[in-house]
Amino acid sequence: MEKGASQDDIKKAFRKLAHKYHPDKKGGDETRFKEIGEAYAVLGNVKKRAEYDTYGQTFNGGGPQGGGFGGFDFGGFQQGFGGQGVEFDLGDLFGDFFGGGRGRQQRGRDISIDIELDFKESIFGVEREVLLGKVGTCKTCGGTGAKPGTELVTCELCNGAGKIHETKQTMLGAFATTRICDRCHGKGKMPKAQCDDCLGQGVRKQEEEIKIAVPAGIENGEMIRMTGGGEAIAGGVPGDLYVKVHVQDDKRFKKEGHNLVMSLSIKLTDALLGGSYDIETLDGELKLKIPQGVTHGERLRVKGKGVPKRTGSRGDLFVQVDIMVPAKLSRAAKKAAQTLRDEGV
Repeated sequence: MEKGASQDDIKKAFRKLAHKYHPDKKGGDETRFKEIGEAYAVLGNVKKRAEYDTYGQTFNGGGPQGGGFGGFDFGGFQQGFGGQGVEFDLGDLFGDFFGGGRGRQQRGRDISIDIELDFKESIFGVEREVLLGKVGTCKTCGGTGAKPGTELVTCELCNGAGKIHETKQTMLGAFATTRICDRCHGKGKMPKAQCDDCLGQGVRKQEEEIKIAVPAGIENGEMIRMTGGGEAIAGGVPGDLYVKVHVQDDKRFKKEGHNLVMSLSIKLTDALLGGSYDIETLDGELKLKIPQGVTHGERLRVKGKGVPKRTGSRGDLFVQVDIMVPAKLSRAAKKAAQTLRDEGV
């Protein structure tokens, strides 16, 4: 690659070669893969690259360190391979070689489940209990991995530090890496006698009852995230539990923000003269007063019977009036209607 190549060109060439020689791919080469990483550690670093461009080598502690990157020529790869839709997390790719990823705490697998609520439960909120089969903290030892009644001792591999420091000699010099101890999983302590149920891991596959607090006013399709409710992992943190909520439709009510809307059919005479109707709300039955002269489609407001708010108050219930017009009239009804027409009603 030319000395004047941009950092973007270097990154693209690196990705191309890393993809080609990755050990997990067919035809991959772990040695070459490491050498690519070592080269990128220099070319991707502005200071080290300046040293290499000037002297053909880098300096570590005053001494020259390497020069040719294992015979790799980055030329010809400046176009990268972005068109193939491949992207790499550089920290994940070279974490094992340069300490960029192995020192990070591991995380358990996330879990996703679905629950179904009726309309009233979605309005007022509800607590649900579900039984999940997942990897969780061992109930016998409480996650220590030790047999009940026994003690924990200092890990001999890391001397209680929980981490292991390693130095690797490469053609570019010495690279120091830090990784979590494989034996104690970063705890620094080991069980003197292993738990019989989890075999010293502190986690195991088991059934666990999970309580899900569904908040008031939740919408259909919303997701509840329960941090740490996913699967546990030895020496790491649990993943998360994602709960997708499905709300059943209600024939009586529709939701408009924090308000509820329902329809009420009334007689023509009650629309003209006024009256009262018993209506069923989510809070129970109440008597609704129909004012004289109400019009078709008009909404009557019932305060505080809507969706609960975070402030502690509630939205309102709106009752939309549908005036029923009789298809047939008796002789007396026709006469009364004619009288109303004569009076201009």
